[in-house]
Amino acid sequence: MHLKTVLYEISDYVATVTLNRPEAMNSFNQDMLDDFGVLWEAVKTDDDVRVVVLRGEGERAFSTGMDVRQGIDRHPNVWSQTDPGERLSPKLNQVWKPLVCAVQGMAAGGAFYWLNEADLIICSDDATFFDPHVSYGRTAALEPIGLARRIPLGEALRIALLGLDERVSAERALQIGLVSEVLPREQLWERADEIARIIAAKPAAAIQGTVRAIWESLDSTRTQALRTGLSYTQLGNPIGKAEVDPDTVPKRKWRLR
Repeated sequence: MHLKTVLYEISDYVATVTLNRPEAMNSFNQDMLDDFGVLWEAVKTDDDVRVVVLRGEGERAFSTGMDVRQGIDRHPNVWSQTDPGERLSPKLNQVWKPLVCAVQGMAAGGAFYWLNEADLIICSDDATFFDPHVSYGRTAALEPIGLARRIPLGEALRIALLGLDERVSAERALQIGLVSEVLPREQLWERADEIARIIAAKPAAAIQGTVRAIWESLDSTRTQALRTGLSYTQLGNPIGKAEVDPDTVPKRKWRLR
C-alpha cells in the first residue's frame, strides 16, 4: 500500500496504524480518508492481520478530527454527500478484526469516528476528550450518536452540548467507561501492543465472530441478536476449535484488572 498520511506495519498478526500528521494534530484530510479506504480493505482481506492498533504520532493529540483548513472533498449535490465515517470507521467497512485505540493528548470531534467503533480504548493520563462542533455553530450529530452507544446518554449529551468549554479528563473517561485503562504516556504504546498480541494469539475465527456478533447486536432486538449470535457460533466454532492447539492453552493463568 502507498499511504500518504498514516504509517502501517504488521508484526505477529498485529497491524499497527499510526496517524502521521502531527503538524496538524493528526486531523484527517481527504488524503487520510483515501488512505483509510484502502487500509480497511487491506485489513479485512489479509489473514496475516488479526488485530489492529491505532495510535497518533506526536505529543499533542491523538487526533482533533477533520482538518478545517484543508477540508475534505464533498459532492456539490447535498443529497450525494457522504459521511466521512464511511471511510474512517472499521465496522462500517465490515472489518471484524478487533481495534485497539491508544489515545494520548487531545481526542476531539471526528476522532470519535475511530473511538466509537474501537473494541478497546486505553489512554495516557494526559488525554482529554471533547467535541467542539456546537462552539463553532455546527450541529453535533454523527460523533455523539455513535458515542451514545458507548457511554451513558447523559455523558454523551454533556460532551456534545458543552463543546469547547469542557474537556473530559482521562480519569473521568475511565469512570464513564469510555476507556478501560489509563497509563503514563511512556507506557501507552507498549501496553496497546501487549493487549493486541494477547488477542492475536487466540483463534482468529473465534475472535472475529465474537466482535461481529456483539457489534451487530446493537442494531437488533435482543431476541434477534441472540438468534444471530447462535448462528455465528454454529458457523465459527468448528473453525475456531480447529485453530486451537490444546497444549498451548494456559490452565491456570489469570490477569487481574
